[in-house]
Parts: sequence; C-alpha cells; structure tokens
Amino acid sequence: MPGLVSVKTPPDAPPIRITVPEEPPRTPVPPEATRSEPRTNSPATRRPPSPSPSTSRAKPSPDRGSAKKKSPPEKSLINESSLDNPDLGPFLLKLARDTIASGEGPSKALDYALRASKNFENCAVEGEPSLDLAMSLHVVAAIYCSLGKFEEAVPVLERAIRVPEVSRGADHALAVFSGYMQLGDTHSMLGQLDRSIECYKEGLKIQMEALGDNDPRVAETCRYLAEAHVQAMQFDEAENLCKKTLEIHRVHSPPASLEEAADRRLMALICEAKGDYESALEHLVLASMAMIANGQENEVAAIDVSIGNIYSSLTRFDEAVFSYQKALTVFKSSKGDNHPSVASVFVRLADLYYKTGKLRESRSYCENALRIYAKPVPGTTAEEIASGMAEISAIYELFNEPEEALKLLQKAMKLLEDKPGQQSTIAGIEARMGVMLYMVGRYEESRSSFESAVSKLRASGERKSAFFGVVLNQMGLACVQLFKIDEAAELFEEAREILEQECGPCHQDTLGVYSNLAATYDAMGRIEDAIEILEYVLKLREEKLGTANPDFDDEKKRLAELLKEAGRSRNKKAKSLENLIDPNSKRTKKETSKKWSAFGFRS
Repeated sequence: MPGLVSVKTPPDAPPIRITVPEEPPRTPVPPEATRSEPRTNSPATRRPPSPSPSTSRAKPSPDRGSAKKKSPPEKSLINESSLDNPDLGPFLLKLARDTIASGEGPSKALDYALRASKNFENCAVEGEPSLDLAMSLHVVAAIYCSLGKFEEAVPVLERAIRVPEVSRGADHALAVFSGYMQLGDTHSMLGQLDRSIECYKEGLKIQMEALGDNDPRVAETCRYLAEAHVQAMQFDEAENLCKKTLEIHRVHSPPASLEEAADRRLMALICEAKGDYESALEHLVLASMAMIANGQENEVAAIDVSIGNIYSSLTRFDEAVFSYQKALTVFKSSKGDNHPSVASVFVRLADLYYKTGKLRESRSYCENALRIYAKPVPGTTAEEIASGMAEISAIYELFNEPEEALKLLQKAMKLLEDKPGQQSTIAGIEARMGVMLYMVGRYEESRSSFESAVSKLRASGERKSAFFGVVLNQMGLACVQLFKIDEAAELFEEAREILEQECGPCHQDTLGVYSNLAATYDAMGRIEDAIEILEYVLKLREEKLGTANPDFDDEKKRLAELLKEAGRSRNKKAKSLENLIDPNSKRTKKETSKKWSAFGFRS
C-alpha cells in the first residue's frame, strides 16, 4: 500500500512486521509489485484471466511469538497519571516497536500503542491537529489487523483520517492519504470491496492534490486502485487508471522498465477480461521483453503462461502448448517439480487438452496437479491451493463428474473459510457449488449454497454486478424446483433489474431472466404480467436481435398459449418493462393445486 502501514502483504512474504516510524510521514512509500494470480468470483467453468501483478488480498500473519507460553503479568512501569508527559508518547511507540521485534506478540505492543495515542491526545495543543496522534492511531490499527481484529481497526483509522488537516500542507495531506489507503486495505480484508475502492479513490484524490497528477507515486496508487477495480470486475474504470499509470511511467521511467512491465501485465489482464485478446497479447509481449531485458527469468515464465492463456482463447492451441511448456521448463528448474507454479501450468495444459479432445492427457495433468496440491511445498499459501482446486473442479465438471468437482470445491472452500478478505472468492465457489448441486438434483442444498453466496456478495458490495444478477437467477431456479414460487419471483425481479442495468435488455442473461420471470408469473396466476413480458421479449427479438434464434419460436408458442388462455390476441405495441413489474401488485397464489407453467426455465 502506498502509505504508512499496510495490512496487505504479498503471499510469499514473511509474517508481518509492524514498523513504528520515528517521525510523522513525509512522503508515501510506493508499494512493491507482487506477483500473484487474481481470484475470479465467477461460477462459470472458464479458466480465470491471466495472472497480473499485485492483485491478491493476502491475510497479515499474526506474530508467531503470541503462541508462546505467557510469562507472569508484569507490573506496569508506566503510571497512568504520567500520560500527560509529552516525552512519553515517543517512548511508548518505541516500546511497541521493540515488543513486536522481540517476538513477544502483538497484544503487549497494542497496549503500548494505545497508551501512546492517549498520550499524544492529552498533550496535543488545543486547536492544533497532531500528526503524532495520527501516526500512533495508524500503528494501533495495524496491530489490530495483525491480530485479525479488522472491525476494530476501522473506527481507529476513521479517526486517524479526521486528525490532520489537508489545508495545513503536504505532511498533513499525505498523512490523510496514508490513512485512506490503510482503511481501504482493511475494508478489503473484510470483503467490503465497494468501501475499499471508495477509500482508495479518496486517497488518490488527496495524493494528486499534494504531489501533482504526474508524480511517479501517483502512478503507483493508480495501479493499486486499478487492481481493486479488477477484483470488483469493474474493467472500464481499471483500464482508464492503468492507461494513466502507463503514461506517467513513460515520462519518469526508462524504456522497458519493470514498472512498465507491471503496468502492461495488468492492462493485458483487463483486455483479456473484456475479450480484446489481440491487445492483451500485445501488452504481454512487450512486458515479456522488458522482463527479459531486466533478467527476470521467473517473471518471463509467468508471462509465458499468460500468453498461453491468450493463445488458447484464440484457439491457437499449438502456440499455447509451446508457451506453457516454456514456462513449465523454467518453473521446474528454478522452483522444483512440486512447486504450485508447476501445478498451475499443469492445470492450464489440462484445460487446453480438454478443448482439443485429448481427454486422457487432460485427466493426467489434472491428477498431476492434484498430487502437488495434496503435498504442498513449504511456503505454499492456502489461496494458491484453493485456486488450483477450483480450476481443476471446473475441468472435472466438463468431464461430467459433478460429484468429484463438488468435492474439490468443498476442499477449496474449507481452505479459505477462515481467511480474511476471501469472502468474494468463497461466494464464487459457493455459487459454482449451487450450480452443480442443481444439476444433480440436490435442490435444497443448491438453494442453501446460493443463499450463502448471495449474502456474501451483498456484504462485499457486489450487489449491483452482472455476476450477482446471474447468481440471483440461478437461486430463483432452485426455488422453483422447491415450489417456493413467491421467493423465486422476487429473485428473478431483482436479477432482471440488475442485468438490465449492467448488460442491457438484449443480453442473453437478461433475456433468460425475462423468460424465467414470465414462467413464474404464469405459475402464480399473473397471466397478464407474463403476457406483457413475452410480448416485450418478442418485440426485442423482432426489432433488434432477429428471429433466427431457436428461442424465438419457443417464446412465440408460449405467448400464443397464454393469449388463448386469456382470450385475446397479441398486442404488437408491447410496453416497456420499466413500469411493468410492480412490487406492490396483488399476487394470486393458487392454493388448491400447484399448477406449473408449460414453459421451461432457463439457467
């Protein structure tokens, strides 16, 4: 994190070291670019986009010394009445730092840091904001995070942001900037992506006012915010920020710099997610050239994996295999045959060989990857193993082995369940489990899995994303199978509203929800509402999408049956859906028997 103290650490970093600055912050510290693969929330079986720099949200490791046998409580050497001594605050912060460094655990350090902040508060001159107080609050929040108490860190950081005054100069402005970035990281660890992004935006705004729009440190923050947008699947916003980062680095960095390579890898990820594979390939080739120029062999191999992913998406399979094999050779020689990087290439090859019809080779690569994940080498994170298992489960699903795929997803979820910042990833896994449970006819379990995923996605701020709309639609289908028609209708209505906004009325996902909603209204006895939806859908197909789609004839037949039942003919001037679904309208529930529509429901 560009700032004072970050709760976010690279996956391969040692346990967190909470450093206590001796002086208030002068300038923000740019983040080190990490190299890890982003997690996708999608329940789809397609592999995730290529790896990009610094997209992981890793859990800070509590100090391992806290597990040691506690010594008898010592009498406090500090009298509470002495907290008005202006020399005590720096001394207490030094004690907090030394306590962490000695391995005694963060609990005692927290006590010292809390006393330091109290001292700075008592000694502050009335009307004068204290940077020392803001600094000590940042340290308190960082220790809370190292203890896993993220909820308690949030109000501390909110207070730390209010202490300095931006108008008093660069020191105050950058202290507020650091506070916003640290608060954004903490929200991220809680899975609250929308709040996290808002904090990063505020931090970037303040940093740009203090340093100017083209400072290299601004570029680092732009990339950081872009990565957060990628995690939230907000690719247009991420692309704009990444373009700005590239522009700044062109001015301030030498050609083929590591900074430019990191920017281009992120831009490639964004282009791939948007389906612009040719542009993604161009960025990856330029990034690879920069890494070669800087002697970064392992990074070149990681980019080769990403290039292989693009070739696979473009159905250039021979070139994809060549890229994967190049990366595999480097990873085996530099990291060993049982490293998770080797397993990740095995998974890519398994997916590729499935696409080319070589099922035996595909299964063999899956089994080889699973053997590595079953006995991980030291330093392998739970996130890496869970991600790999989730990807392999998607291939087993393609093999039409849903039970085996479910087992892998359950293992992946168990690995992540106690990891902060993984709520969205777990929600994506639960959504996929819901789909597979639905496929095998376990509808109650499917609905429960979807319900848990929906709850997590609402909490994480993804309640307006297209993915959330798709999950709501799938949960509605499970409710239909359980005869929970009113609940299904509510879910389809919410999904319709989200997908209309995010994808537009002509998108296949939106049209599928329209069809499901019409079928549900028919089952509820709301025939007129069902007719109006189908008339609207047919009008869309006739005027914008064409009538060659096989769904057109099916929907036309459905509409004819409903019109016959209602005793009227089709209204060619279908009204907009804008005011069609009235949440306050009276619903007629058929009590005597569960009459089901002849319509089919669409997933």
